[in-house]
Amino acid sequence: MNITFADAQKKLEEITAEMLILIRQYGLDAESPFDVITVARGKIDNEQDYIRFLELSLEGRIYGEYAEALQKQMDQQAQDAQTTGPQNIH
Repeated sequence: MNITFADAQKKLEEITAEMLILIRQYGLDAESPFDVITVARGKIDNEQDYIRFLELSLEGRIYGEYAEALQKQMDQQAQDAQTTGPQNIH
């Protein structure tokens, strides 16, 4: 399965939209990224919603890291192309 940068960005937007629904529905107000799971565990009383929240968190992490790696790769390729540039042979 080959996922493009645009595909990863689109998936991240979908994940974010679904997570925002749960965040608003349950009033999740973690002050730190390290508190998100603890707050969610305490406030989400529906087991299905809690499981979905954890799934979305994991998917977001995976797609986010993948998009970041692709971005670094594209940046490196652009930098390499500028560095080598067209070769003039005389």
